[in-house]
Amino acid sequence: MSDIVMLQGPQSQTVLETVVQGQSPAIMSYLSRDKWHVAKVVLKELKANRLHVEGCRTGGKLHPINIQIGQPVGVNFKHAYGKFVFDTTVVGFEPSADPEAGGQIVLAAPDRVGVVQRRSYFRVNVPRSLRVNVVLWHRTGRRTSPERTHTYYEGRLLDISAGGAQVTVPLKNGLVSEAGAAGESDFRKGQFMGLRFTPMPYEPPLMFNAQVRNVLPTGDHTSLCLGLQIVGLEASEEGRQVLSRLAAVVERYHQINESEGQGTQTTMPSGNGSFQIPCETV
Repeated sequence: MSDIVMLQGPQSQTVLETVVQGQSPAIMSYLSRDKWHVAKVVLKELKANRLHVEGCRTGGKLHPINIQIGQPVGVNFKHAYGKFVFDTTVVGFEPSADPEAGGQIVLAAPDRVGVVQRRSYFRVNVPRSLRVNVVLWHRTGRRTSPERTHTYYEGRLLDISAGGAQVTVPLKNGLVSEAGAAGESDFRKGQFMGLRFTPMPYEPPLMFNAQVRNVLPTGDHTSLCLGLQIVGLEASEEGRQVLSRLAAVVERYHQINESEGQGTQTTMPSGNGSFQIPCETV
């Protein structure tokens, strides 16, 4: 089953208590100035319907989290048989026992927690019998004139999971280039992109935000390969519906690959949801 299973009441409370006891890491996503951000946090304490989290150090450095009281956030963490997701709001800030931790963010404890099976986060190749085109565009926090249009890039989906995707985009080649082609400097690590693709010809398109985690040239240097981390889906009911559809797409592609004898990638994405392997020419 690919749908998100919702745990409520004592079930969700038990899961949260368990991960807090283990001081489990999690990913918190939030919007700031119309731009998605993701932050690694540790689930520190659960009491009086409040969940306390602290920022994680990356490479010994604590990254600031620009967040405000009343702000909606999404949280996801791995535990047992799946990845757990929920949305909540910031209700306060408190000092931390560790003076170098930068303080604790206090979240309202969620009434329910969704769980997606871990297999949905294994990446699967797009079946050879399908060509899945992808439209990408840059997402920024800058407010622009409504008349200004995005630059759109057109690529091809290579593989997908509920946490990330791998896409190739053709490179511009002199005076004659494919429509939607990209320049070598059009993408860089850390950028946020909008994505849209149609998983199967008869289905409505899927659309979501993602962060570029790596950019690599293909073997013949005719395309760029983007490793993308999907962000923000746990932060709203609408986003969780997209996440549920993505999980169903992963399952469907897996079944098609099995029926075609293609085999399926069984490598889990890295902790941030991106793929760290080089692309081959397609």
